Amino acid sequence: MDQLDRLLFGDNQFFGVNHMSEEKARAQAMRFQDIKAVIKVLDSAYDEGVKSFMCTTHDRIAQVCDHMRADPVRYKDFKFMPCMPYAHKYANAVTEDGIMGALKRFTPDEGFLNAALRGGKALATKDIEGIITLLVDAEMKMFAGLNTPVIFLQNVVVDLLLGLGFKDAFSIFSNHVRKRYNAEPGFITMNLPMLLDVLEEQGIDNPIVCSNINKVGFRMSGGFDAYQSALRDRKFRAIAMSVFASGAIAPEEAIEWVCQQPNIESIVFGASSRGNIRNTRELVDRYWPAAQEQAS
Repeated sequence: MDQLDRLLFGDNQFFGVNHMSEEKARAQAMRFQDIKAVIKVLDSAYDEGVKSFMCTTHDRIAQVCDHMRADPVRYKDFKFMPCMPYAHKYANAVTEDGIMGALKRFTPDEGFLNAALRGGKALATKDIEGIITLLVDAEMKMFAGLNTPVIFLQNVVVDLLLGLGFKDAFSIFSNHVRKRYNAEPGFITMNLPMLLDVLEEQGIDNPIVCSNINKVGFRMSGGFDAYQSALRDRKFRAIAMSVFASGAIAPEEAIEWVCQQPNIESIVFGASSRGNIRNTRELVDRYWPAAQEQAS
């Protein structure tokens, strides 16, 4: 099981997601409608040594995939970490192309008829395994031929499944990702303590879990103390997101704190300029080794 990079690059900034400022979110959404602007930022991150990209399966990411495939020498160390499903994409496709057109657009390369039959049978029999595997295969189509060491289940689905009690879905997803894509399954959640209980119950050992982890408890459902207890006592590979609490914590203070927490393997962050990317990398380079020395 390969170690994750310490820094992972996220994609919220490319799609106008900002939890503190709607104005900033709109400005970013406008700027990054041009795929060249997205590529420029990804190139900046790559050249600063941030080579893992945690991304949704938005249509614009498919263009990023095409760009990377076209220049394999330049991007030989680039790693995609797809986060799926991207629900808006399916709704938009049905609106634009109708149900059959949407099926053709997203079904995997095994063939439209086979995939449609698989999906139809799954829906008819309420076969959750068939539905999950078909969705994963549809989403992974855009990443063909690219390095995808970890495949994540998005928090919207993870937390919905938790709420509905569909616990088997997590092991189905995990097994399919490992078997078909030779990748590690990852899970994004807004409720880390609850998810860890279910993954342990499902026999998913030492899972990769991404959740909000920050000094002020921003969007940490389940309670700050429960997260600290989980990091200290539970066996899992933690990825910290929202470490800056959408700008509520100064960068240096945020990074210093998160690097001191036990059991955090990676930090995922977003940025839209090379200066901010470099600043975050330099802060992690400064505080992560110091934290590891103190722990040992």
